[in-house]
Amino acid sequence: MQGMILGAGKGTRVRPITEMIPKPMIPILRRPVMESIVQHFKLHGIDEIMVNTCYLAAKIEDYFRDGYQYGVNLCYSYEGEMQGGKLVGKALGSAGGMRRVQQRSGFFHDTFVVVCGDAWIDLDLTAAVAWHKSKGGLATIITKWMAADTLHRYGVVQTDDHGQVLAFQEKPAKGTAVSDMVNTGIYIFEPEIFNYIPPEGEYDIGSQLFPDLVRRQIPFYAAAFEFQWVDVGQLSDIWQVTSSILRGEVENYPIPGREVAPNIHMGINCVVDLEALDIKGPVVIGNGCRIETGAKLRGPLVIGNNCTIEKGAVLENSSVDDYTYVSGIAAIVDRMIFQDHCIDHFGNHFTLKEIGAHELLCDSRIQDRQRRQSPPCLISTK
Repeated sequence: MQGMILGAGKGTRVRPITEMIPKPMIPILRRPVMESIVQHFKLHGIDEIMVNTCYLAAKIEDYFRDGYQYGVNLCYSYEGEMQGGKLVGKALGSAGGMRRVQQRSGFFHDTFVVVCGDAWIDLDLTAAVAWHKSKGGLATIITKWMAADTLHRYGVVQTDDHGQVLAFQEKPAKGTAVSDMVNTGIYIFEPEIFNYIPPEGEYDIGSQLFPDLVRRQIPFYAAAFEFQWVDVGQLSDIWQVTSSILRGEVENYPIPGREVAPNIHMGINCVVDLEALDIKGPVVIGNGCRIETGAKLRGPLVIGNNCTIEKGAVLENSSVDDYTYVSGIAAIVDRMIFQDHCIDHFGNHFTLKEIGAHELLCDSRIQDRQRRQSPPCLISTK
């Protein structure tokens, strides 16, 4: 079966992380969110997968390659053009990206599934496709209930008693939503959908294609399934999702490493004395870490691969990126450290240099580092 992952967007609401990586590569427990989508597709027999790319496309393509390691075939559709002898990205919109694939090769020849590349799901795609086929419609949106105060962030879907879509609102103003069911960015289409997508130009699924189908009264349905949907639509979502997983509020999300003690997961080749370390889970420690006795670790906490945590350091309710060296006079509390940025749980962010922490949180690959003699630095909301 065929599927498509939408991966061309810039992810402006997830800056500064998306200044360095594209949105589908945002790490949740150190794994790109798109990786879970590929694996979930495979689980449900979707093993021919197109990915449209544009912004920082090479980051996605270099990581996933042809999909062999996941047991699928991955192919990429780059959206861009030559300007002054240089390749410049030019996104076509979600529906336009689908159209480009179909125009070039006629790839979609049967029912196919399209998923946004910025969310983890455990939806029973097999059952969803069967439901779609039972209706005989051209398109199906998978929907989910959301609280009234969050509806302005999503596409809102109104249906009749048979599931046919009566109205589709893309990010309605607060208080104007026609229902409390939202678009999850999971779609099932028949190839005939391309008859309703203009042959040129940028065109979006949510804001243009779906409202047009409603206006034309095309058979178009929405189905509400019970499933988990972990969306990283904005910067603050990243920690909220991560902490929810670590607290056990998201079922079946794979925790990396081996559980070496209750609520403590650790990778291989780590230098850690768990019996002497002041640690309280949930904590995930990546491969190749060195954590000195005398450091204080309080979960929920994620420590990336190849990190060094000195004696005296405090890490609490936070995450640190791969190859982070944390000085013994640093405290990281209620923060995400991603490359050279410090991000709080509300989405506010600064560079490490701006807050004077660039010498206390460094690259662990630098050898023969002398212990810093700077004044204590507290990176905290407390």
